[in-house]
Amino acid sequence: MLELRHLRTLTALRSSGSLVRAAQLLNLTQSALSHQVKLMEERYGAPLFERKSLPIAFTATGMRLLDLADRVLPEVEQAERDVARLSQGDKGQLRVALECHTCFDWLMPVMDAFRQRWPEVEIDLVSGFHSEPVDLLRSGLADLVIGSAGGPEYTVLPLFRFEILVVLAQKHRLAAQRRLEAADFEGETLITYPVPEERIDLIREVLRPANVHFERRTAELTVAILQLVASRRGLAALPNWAIKNYVDYDYVLSRPVGEFGLWSDLFVSVPPALAAKAYVSDFVGVIREQCARTLDGITLLS
Repeated sequence: MLELRHLRTLTALRSSGSLVRAAQLLNLTQSALSHQVKLMEERYGAPLFERKSLPIAFTATGMRLLDLADRVLPEVEQAERDVARLSQGDKGQLRVALECHTCFDWLMPVMDAFRQRWPEVEIDLVSGFHSEPVDLLRSGLADLVIGSAGGPEYTVLPLFRFEILVVLAQKHRLAAQRRLEAADFEGETLITYPVPEERIDLIREVLRPANVHFERRTAELTVAILQLVASRRGLAALPNWAIKNYVDYDYVLSRPVGEFGLWSDLFVSVPPALAAKAYVSDFVGVIREQCARTLDGITLLS
């Protein structure tokens, strides 16, 4: 029989655009998701979407079930939030601290969506960027941190994995290379945010182990870093989502680091007592759902 999980599967397929990303969004293996879709198609005697279409193109059967999902799931989710309010209280505060400078680009739409779902929860950003944001949790100045995994005393909730790409000018001496190795950075200027070197993946994971010597220049804003790169003042290493538009419009070039790329994981860290709150888990869910739909080149963590 048709279940809510089937409707959620269809909406995940629509929002993510592929079986792989939908499985990540639902915390299922791809084979488990494919099996679920197969059972639904056998039940209704018709395919739900066109195979080998990207993004997924739904059939008339799939569209009819999606129409049902769009009417039923919001009511169910609203009821679940209402029940959580009744059992946990209808007030709350969520002060968010960022370790990741570029997270601001996708976080604002997430916060807007969250406010619509939880209007009584006061959500705000702790001003500025913080190289040690977990200290804000310890001091009670923040309720939730987005960045690398916090300490063992906190509940860590997974978000997604992303690739860090090197950004360089169109006519840089390294522009002809398909990927960059540690030795390529010898004598170069690396343009970064003003954070400690141990917080910069390229330096910590690639350059220091190879004993590469480089100059460093800092800038507060992503657009300022990209302007410096484009004017051939140095190289930068930034998340794939932060540079996509600039690369697409040929403002700068991007290259992977090493044979397998340089990857980083993003998490939410929160005190255990707060992690039990329904609005916190919903906030994490909104991040995962919106980022799976809007950010290219990420992989949701399970």
